[in-house]
Amino acid sequence: MISASDLRAGMTFIQDGKLIKVLEASHHKPGKGNTVMRMKLRDVRSGATYDTTLRPDEKFEKAHIDTKNVQYLYTMDDMGFFMDTESYEQYEIPLDTIADEMKYILENMEVKIQFYGSEVIGVQLPSTVVLRVVETQPSIKGATVTGSGKPATMETGLVVNVPDFVEVDELLEVNTAEGTYVKRAGK
Repeated sequence: MISASDLRAGMTFIQDGKLIKVLEASHHKPGKGNTVMRMKLRDVRSGATYDTTLRPDEKFEKAHIDTKNVQYLYTMDDMGFFMDTESYEQYEIPLDTIADEMKYILENMEVKIQFYGSEVIGVQLPSTVVLRVVETQPSIKGATVTGSGKPATMETGLVVNVPDFVEVDELLEVNTAEGTYVKRAGK
């Protein structure tokens, strides 16, 4: 069992027979009354997301999640195809359940898929990935890192706010948890 106050983003638990993944979690102390946990949750099986508040002392059954190293192969129709890097077994995952994660995944990239028992429930990304800029405004002469930045579209379709000096075709390291620019990674 795990209490609501110990739940963090990325954790999975069981509530009313449903497999629930924590997307965001924060303590909130209103002016009067007791502290509550504000949560953004996703029903893993249905894909529905919702916001809720929980008492910090509420208890939940923690779901035991296993992971397996896989390579992303391709997308066809509304499915993503992944291959186990050891057994070469292939797994199909509906794209609507991993739409957010697919913004960070390129063909042949290695990621981990998550299992609850024998059921594939999602994809676990590395903390950062390197993506190529395919579209952005021209760089501004004399731009510095401290500027307000500009939007850049990456090769996966992800839009990231980047410093003004970044140009098309540059490789950038992107934080997958927040979708933010980390640093240049070359050309």
